[in-house]
Parts: sequence; structure tokens; C-alpha cells
Amino acid sequence: MAYMAAKFVLKAADRMVVEQWLRSPTLPQAWGLRAKILLASAEGEGVREMARRLDTTTTTVCLWRRRYLREGLAGIQTRARSGRPRRISDIKERSVVAATMRAPKAATQWSARRLAKQVGFSHATVHRIWQKHDLQPHRETFEFSRDPAFETKLADVVGLYLDPPERALVLCVDEKSQIQALNRTQPILKLRPSVPARMTHDYERNGTTSLDPLLDRRLRLRCPRAASLRS
Repeated sequence: MAYMAAKFVLKAADRMVVEQWLRSPTLPQAWGLRAKILLASAEGEGVREMARRLDTTTTTVCLWRRRYLREGLAGIQTRARSGRPRRISDIKERSVVAATMRAPKAATQWSARRLAKQVGFSHATVHRIWQKHDLQPHRETFEFSRDPAFETKLADVVGLYLDPPERALVLCVDEKSQIQALNRTQPILKLRPSVPARMTHDYERNGTTSLDPLLDRRLRLRCPRAASLRS
């Protein structure tokens, strides 16, 4: 004997929402199943027949029916799961990042296992933190500062960029030094159809020069296109 579902009433407004869910191409599969359960229940389909047709269990069908009757559509939407509590605090995570930015002893670069031994975490945890902060010390080279107050100074500079004082103009200045001023001994032959530009192999050295680029950091944040024109 088939088990018949008790009378189930789906509100007209909720039916429209559920039907709209099913028409969405990006609907999560779990939501699709719950929507079909609500619509089938409103049509009076039996729980067992419904579970068999939707390839699920009668327990699942009854669960979402009860959730809807008790809480409405909010009761069948995805809920946040508690999960396992986080074991790595923000402070410890920052300590791993800070250690990554310091030069290792007796090595040219960090590996996840080498850093894990120093900070006391597993290499998998170190690797996850690297991924989160887009760090690849095993593939990149860093210029490590020997200044013991480097991190404090770095935080001050970055903080100035991110949160400048009221009515302040924050400028970033950098110097590219020792640019050689070279000049070819003969004029460069310009590009012509089917002929590439040509120049002599020998040159005259007229000393060196320096380039001092200046960028309004606040202008760059507010108007990237204008900043690119100025740079």
C-alpha cells in the first residue's frame, strides 16, 4: 500500500518563486530537488512515489516538506554549516606571511616544508596560506631587508597609501638610476616597406642619467586612466 502524503499547501507567491528557480540555468542541484519536492507535494503526489521518481529518499522528501511548512521558502534555502572550527588565527596566519618575507638561513629560498618546520605548522597549512595571499617564494626571488624595523615601516607606508590624511596629497616617487646615454655613431636608417630599421653596431657613450617617476597615488586609485596617462 502506497504511503500518501498529508495535505500540502504551497502558497501561490511561493509557487511562482519555485517555478522561477527551476527555469534558472544556474540553479544549484540541491535547490532544484527541493523545488521539485514542493511542486509535487502541492499536486498531491505520494511521498514514496515522489522519492522514487526524483531518485531520493522518503526521509529527504519529508524533511523539506516540514521545513517549508514550518519556515516557508527560507527554510528550504541553503543554510551555513557550522563545520570544524578554524584552528589558525589571523595573528598566526600573519606570522607565516611575515616569516615568508624574511630570508631563510642556510638556503636561498623558502619551501613549504622548510618554513613549516620553523613556524610549527604542517606544510599543507603553509601552502594554503601561500595560496590565499598569492605567495610563491619557491618560484620568485625577494629582496630581503636587513632593517629590523622594516615591517613597521612597511605598514606605515602602505597605510598612508590606503588611508591618506584628510586633504593630503600622497605622491609615490621612485628612481631608476644609471641609465646609459648612448648614441649610435651613424644615423639610424628608418623602417621602409619590406626593409627593417637598421643601425650601426658601434655607439658613443655620453655618460649616464637618472629617471625619477612621480605618481599621484590618490589619483591612481580614483582615476586609473588618468594615472596611466600621467605615468
